[in-house]
Amino acid sequence: MKQKISKFLSIVLPIALGIYLIIYMYQGFTPEEIDEIRSYFRDANYSYIVLGAFIAVLGNLSRAYRWKYPLEQMGYKISVVNSFLAINICYLMNLAVPKSGEVSRAVILRKYDEVPFDKGFGTIVAERLLDLIILFGFMVLAFFLQFDIVKAFVLDQIPLNNLLVYGGIAFGCCMVALWIYLYSSNKYILLLKEKISGLKEGLFSILKMEKKWQFIGHTVFIWASYLLTFYTTMYVFPQTAVLSFGAAISAFVVGSIAIAFTNSGFGSYPFLISQILVFYAIDKPIGTAFGWIVWSSQFIVVLVFGVASFLLLPVLNRKKA
Repeated sequence: MKQKISKFLSIVLPIALGIYLIIYMYQGFTPEEIDEIRSYFRDANYSYIVLGAFIAVLGNLSRAYRWKYPLEQMGYKISVVNSFLAINICYLMNLAVPKSGEVSRAVILRKYDEVPFDKGFGTIVAERLLDLIILFGFMVLAFFLQFDIVKAFVLDQIPLNNLLVYGGIAFGCCMVALWIYLYSSNKYILLLKEKISGLKEGLFSILKMEKKWQFIGHTVFIWASYLLTFYTTMYVFPQTAVLSFGAAISAFVVGSIAIAFTNSGFGSYPFLISQILVFYAIDKPIGTAFGWIVWSSQFIVVLVFGVASFLLLPVLNRKKA
């Protein structure tokens, strides 16, 4: 029963948050501003959206190719086609239930390439941990490149007094959690230590990988494709096309956080993008239109390739099935 409630909440709460942000966002617009947003959709240069979508697909293909390296290290050969289709299905699943797609990737690999679930899932978790580290690196880069903007954005969302209180609470919780982790002999804490040790081993195994430079090269390409996809779509409007690369980094980080911690950024992505672009003298109507166009294009790519992959996977693996 608890599992069903947890699953239900994991689906409903992010969607409810997205709907709330959409309502909150549009309540702040006048009828004239809403008409202005519609006009931006009509006048957008969608050729850059198509180009951005193509770059994003190349990034997904690179991710599929990269996945084979840690599995080869463990003695498993996988089909790059199956890997690519599994990744597309993963993103499709994550539209509905956050993080459910990672499980589906491991299940697909077990069914069609005979990779044990725990081995496949372990590589996915290590991969996601690496993604978080890289995202944190982008956050640090944005902080140094655009310090005044980032500071103003954070303080605009959370007043300084509240930020200090939240920071103090977070620091205290971290210290308590660290103390429990280091000194507790509770069986669940010991199990957590074992899992974390396995993750660290999986992550550091990249350095011992026979084809580690190919793995690192694909990792660089994947994140470069994500950034380039976002930077390309900035040219849909003349107003956003003139923004600096530093502005692109800041907005890219904000959008990536929205996608990482909600149902693929539903509601939160256009809201946060419009908020950060205000600090670059982009009015909220155009910032909102830009956020929705970027998010919608990503949603369509995930939907089209995810459904196509779902249909193609059993067809291309008839003999294996």
